Amino acid sequence: MSVIHLTSESFEQEVLKSDIPVLVDFWADWCGPCKRLGPIIEDVANEVSDVKICKLNVDEADDVALKYRVMSIPTLILFKNGEKAATSVGVISKSELMEFIRS
Repeated sequence: MSVIHLTSESFEQEVLKSDIPVLVDFWADWCGPCKRLGPIIEDVANEVSDVKICKLNVDEADDVALKYRVMSIPTLILFKNGEKAATSVGVISKSELMEFIRS
């Protein structure tokens, strides 16, 4: 599965109404740590099919970032059944990310 780029408009349909767990990477173009995490997110998206992997640019969808109290980026939020199930802030390794989405 490839990474899905979210907007404020697509967030509800892609994340909250998803039948499978969804990982959302809250990021921005100017964020150095986000750029380091990006390739890891891409790798995981290409390896898993039972979790939807999404990216949300906080500069373009600040309403969603505010709603989920994203104060630092990168922030990863795992949603299950439309509810926030887990949060991770900062860069993590691929193995840590795989463990996080299996939590």
